[in-house]
Amino acid sequence: MIQSIGVIGAGQMGSGIAHVCAAAGLDVTLVDNNPQQLEKSLEIIRANMARQVKRGHQDADSMTAAAARIATAGELSALSAVDMVIEAATENEPVKVEILQALCPNLKPEAFVATNTSSISITRLAASTDRPEKFMGMHFMNPVPLMKLVELIRGLATTDETFEAVRELTERLDKSWATSEDFPAFIVNRILLPMINEAVYTLYEGVGTVEAIDTSMRLGANHPMGPLELADFIGLDTCLSVMQVLFDGLSDSKYRPCPLLVKYVDAGWTGRKVGRGFYDYSGDTPVPTR
Repeated sequence: MIQSIGVIGAGQMGSGIAHVCAAAGLDVTLVDNNPQQLEKSLEIIRANMARQVKRGHQDADSMTAAAARIATAGELSALSAVDMVIEAATENEPVKVEILQALCPNLKPEAFVATNTSSISITRLAASTDRPEKFMGMHFMNPVPLMKLVELIRGLATTDETFEAVRELTERLDKSWATSEDFPAFIVNRILLPMINEAVYTLYEGVGTVEAIDTSMRLGANHPMGPLELADFIGLDTCLSVMQVLFDGLSDSKYRPCPLLVKYVDAGWTGRKVGRGFYDYSGDTPVPTR
């Protein structure tokens, strides 16, 4: 049984994964080469746990114990004894390959490896490791502590033993799971990101303003947030990366990233995490930037 987890990457997704693993009673080692990011991650995890306690979703003692189960490290060598590693670095294939190649020599032979990629080929990433049969995709939704779904994706070499171990872990984390074939962007993002990209095209072509587009989809399609607000929440750079994977992998013009999305990413306006995307978040209320 998997009892200790390594999480690589202390960003939004890695922090959320560390949170739910610790809350489920697993020992967690969170690794990032940026000490400030690790400290920020721990602060976010503690704040989110406190919010869950305040809302009555968890009791204070269990959350205190969960937070104590998270250790941090700056080197991959800290993962030498873990039962499984979940890679949650930026959605960039060369970066992920470099991390995975550096990771494997540090692991015990029986350790499983999963990637939280939202779009990249599991088979290709597995081939960069020394254990493709023990490797698979485990795509958490954002924000991880709140969203119930995890997509489970097998690579070509993934064994039944690996799949069952990761499926069991997913259930221990109190998540529901859906299996996807190893095709670009899997299920959720194969459907969701083209919708967001089309919303950006709708803005680009002047069909509607940011506010009009988001209001229309909230009130006309009963979406909890509009597609442009959602894009800001996901990160426009991540949205662009997924669309590029779809466009490159499926060679269909319907997946061509909108030039306006490219322009926003080029400007560094990548959404909530930097304070500006399709909305400006510098004030008390988000204001459309276009």
